[in-house]
Order: sequence, then structure tokens, then C-alpha cells
Amino acid sequence: MDVSNIAKLSTSLAETGTRQEVSLAVFKKAQQIDAATATQLLDALPAVPSANLPAHLGNKINTTA
Repeated sequence: MDVSNIAKLSTSLAETGTRQEVSLAVFKKAQQIDAATATQLLDALPAVPSANLPAHLGNKINTTA
């Protein structure tokens, strides 16, 4: 068995593992940024004003239209 081929294979496997770890870390960071952006957008929405409608409105749905 050729020792240099084993060394090349070992190095290649180690590099692949490192690339995958870096890719996963970048993906997780992108998800965190997206979550923070979505939270900021939701927080920026104005509060829904109450409509001051009578209490009986909106309690029934007309299904025979």
C-alpha cells in the first residue's frame, strides 16, 4: 500500500470536513440574520387599532349567501 496515497486521502477528507463545517457555520449565521430581520420587520408594524364596534358584530358567519 502506498503511504503517499493514504496521506492524500486523509488530507482530502480533513479538508472536506472543514469546508462542510465552515459552510454550516455560514448557513447558521445567515439564518440568525434572517430571523433578526424578520423580528425587526414585525416589531415595526403598527398596532392594530380597535374598531369600537358593537359586541354582537362578528360573532356569526352568514353561510347562506
